[in-house]
Amino acid sequence: MTQTDTLTFDAWISNGMTASQANDSLRAIECFQNASDAAPEAGLPQFLLGAEFATLGDMARAETAFANAARLAPDFPMARYQLGLLQFSSGRAATALLTWEPLLALPESNPLPHFIHGFTALAQDRFQEALKHYDQGLALNTTNDALSSDIAKIVERIRALQDTSVTEHESADSEGNHVLLANYQQQGPMH
Repeated sequence: MTQTDTLTFDAWISNGMTASQANDSLRAIECFQNASDAAPEAGLPQFLLGAEFATLGDMARAETAFANAARLAPDFPMARYQLGLLQFSSGRAATALLTWEPLLALPESNPLPHFIHGFTALAQDRFQEALKHYDQGLALNTTNDALSSDIAKIVERIRALQDTSVTEHESADSEGNHVLLANYQQQGPMH
């Protein structure tokens, strides 16, 4: 990347972040696509595109962008984490667990492996174990408030479910779906 490309790339990223913070997803997407064109080897614009597409509810494009980010920047764990989270929340727990597998090698001081273990337990209806892992990850996460906020919502729902004295085996509604986090449920057996 030349110095001009770097300046263009940085400007597109900055403009895209400004647009995103102003809830102008269409402008943000345009900026992040331009940043990606300026530096096709960079994973960050693809990651940011994934976030914008997810905000708009375009999960197919979000998944593609997160997958591109994970491929282009294998040393960017949040790209792989977000890809797996999107897969998990789409009812593809087994796929998410495969996507997340490399993140399990991160140090114990990193919250991501703890969150992944939490999702693994959640997918198997082991709610107490999930809470333990989520709590461990939350204690370690001191840098990403949005990540903690998402996990805290899951923890809150698990605890609310427990507070109503509903057992793990009785926590399905009439359609067989978990009362807990419809977006984070597994569809079919994990194996």
